[in-house]
Amino acid sequence: MSQSPHPFAPSLPLKRGTGRTLLLIVGILATVTSLTLTHQDASDYGWASLVPSLIVLIVAITTHRTLEALAIGAICGLIMLQPDDFVGELASISLSVMSNETIAWLILVCGLMGGFIAMLEISGCTLSFSHCLTRLVKTRRQSLLSTAALGVVIFIDDYLNALATSAAMKRLTDRFGVSREKLAYIVDSTAAPICILVPLSTWAVYFAELLETNSATEGSGMWLYIQSIPFMLYGWVAMGLVVLVALGLLPDMGPMKAAEARAKQGQPIPDGAPDKTLSDDDAPRGRPWVGVFNFLAPMAVLIGASAYFEIDLLKGVIVATLFTLGLYLIQRLATFNTLMDAIMDGFRTMMLPLAIVAVGFVLREINDQLGMTQFMIDALAPYLTKALLPALVFLSMAVVVFATGSSWGVFVISIPIVVPMAQHLDASMPLVVGALLSASSFGSHACFFSDSSVLSAQGSGCLPMQHGLTQFPYALLGALVTAAGFLALGFVLG
Repeated sequence: MSQSPHPFAPSLPLKRGTGRTLLLIVGILATVTSLTLTHQDASDYGWASLVPSLIVLIVAITTHRTLEALAIGAICGLIMLQPDDFVGELASISLSVMSNETIAWLILVCGLMGGFIAMLEISGCTLSFSHCLTRLVKTRRQSLLSTAALGVVIFIDDYLNALATSAAMKRLTDRFGVSREKLAYIVDSTAAPICILVPLSTWAVYFAELLETNSATEGSGMWLYIQSIPFMLYGWVAMGLVVLVALGLLPDMGPMKAAEARAKQGQPIPDGAPDKTLSDDDAPRGRPWVGVFNFLAPMAVLIGASAYFEIDLLKGVIVATLFTLGLYLIQRLATFNTLMDAIMDGFRTMMLPLAIVAVGFVLREINDQLGMTQFMIDALAPYLTKALLPALVFLSMAVVVFATGSSWGVFVISIPIVVPMAQHLDASMPLVVGALLSASSFGSHACFFSDSSVLSAQGSGCLPMQHGLTQFPYALLGALVTAAGFLALGFVLG
């Protein structure tokens, strides 16, 4: 039965809303209104501080719309905080977030990274690299293992990892019938989980400074970070799960099973995804090995420049973009106008993920005002012992990071609280730091609106919710194994 045409757009079918959506909206409004009316001024929000994040999860799972779910959760939190002027407060927090140095850095890095990747694609160098890998990779299993291996090699930053690995490998994995959701899972699993395990990464530099600032050690913060690497269990577990998935020893679970069945029928890209099918019949331009050099040289410059500028990815991507422009213009791989258009197009493709991350920062600010992180820590404080501390730190901080999507910002609040607790209980500081970093890595990995998850989905060619739902069973399995490991280590080392 055909649908009737839309009255104001005859070329479009008329699509009416469903009662389920209306019930969801009414339920959310009723919950938020009752919490607002019953809350006493100047008192803590307690368990109610968790409500905006729960609303985000419910709306996202129900609608599969990430940006909208975050916006609804943020507005609900603001109604709880400022029922008389939540619109004004939303405008104020939004302006504060957009003027934040971290957000500005993120916009520039991700936008320029999008443009950088677009130059590699428009020049045909990504195609040459993929064709070179096709000669070496002969099976589906090898394509998954090589994707994981490339992710491990690009360890300097999770943003670079998420965008560069997916751009290099999606043509190859398409050829072997791998779903874009599984590609995104492997890319994301070798982003934050790998970055915490390598002391020459943006994560290591940031957290080492944070540990030193908060007197977690009398010596170097980086030395404490290095001592903690063996105890960053989630990173090790996540990598182990990736290897098992790539080898086919761990079966497809939950939504991933349906995604893989669809890909094996010839549709690796899910419906509604922001990507198009890549033809495997295109021939690379010129000599293939020259194309491979033109792909690897800019990547090497990007990694080298970032390391030279003390792990600053913004300076690294600026240098790499200028280098790539000069390299391609000298070889006449593309005109100046074509390359500049590619940079602009690449910047535009990053708008949705950047909007999701920006609204995620707004939600984090609202959660901070509601006291969510402090509530989680206070709720667990009565149960803390030397043996249980690592496991409880991992579980509580994993929940907070997952709910807020802020793998770095949360620890500015939590480290000044957790470190004195560990010192008071005389717990192993490397073990506790390993639990904190594991929680940060899990939250970044599992949260469907965290920056690295959104970029992994964007680079791999699927929607954040498509990636989040298919990845979550594996992330949850990794979290359970990690929690058990910290519980055992707490008793053994305690």
